[in-house]
This record gives sequence, structure tokens and C-alpha cells, in this order.
Amino acid sequence: MTADDSYSRLDDDDYPAYTMGRAAEMLGTTQGFLRAIGEARLITPLRSEGGHRRYSRYQLRIAARARELVDQGTPIEAACRIIILEDQLEEAQRINAEHRRTAGTANPPTAA
Repeated sequence: MTADDSYSRLDDDDYPAYTMGRAAEMLGTTQGFLRAIGEARLITPLRSEGGHRRYSRYQLRIAARARELVDQGTPIEAACRIIILEDQLEEAQRINAEHRRTAGTANPPTAA
């Protein structure tokens, strides 16, 4: 691995750079909270060679959203389900927009 390869990981939202302790500290939550959202299958942290959980920036953003909902009084299981549904809705909207763009270029309007 070259130095350039290592530096490119700094921009990779999916690179599991954060330990559980560091992730909990950054989110201002407990390690138990991170375990709970993992058990609810909201996020699945990667594991280091030693078996320790590692979190990516993308996963931390999801965990932060879960914490926001829980802080507002939403039960953790419901918060996880809400986030999953939000993600599915966003993906469906993206697909629909892509279909509309594709359909628009396939059938350009005719001049009258």
C-alpha cells in the first residue's frame, strides 16, 4: 500500500476508521447505544482483525440521526425503523427521478 492509497481513505465515507470508543465519543453517546443500533440492524460495523468494531463516517451519520430521534423520545427500535424507511424513500425518489430523466430523453416533445 502506498502513501497515496492511505491518504485516499481519508475521503472515503465507507472506510471503517473509527473504533467504538471514538465513535461513541464523537456522537456524545455510549458504546451501548452503538451496540443497540447494531443489534437493531441499522448499521453493521466492520470488524478489525482482533474482532473490534470499526465505524465509517457514513455509519456515524446514521448513528447521529438515530441519536437525534432517541433524544426526542423515540424508542430506539422505532428510531431505527424510521431511518430505514427514510433511506428507502430517498432511494425510491432517486430511482423515480432517474426514470423520469430517461423517459424524457427517450421521447422528446415534437414541434407542433
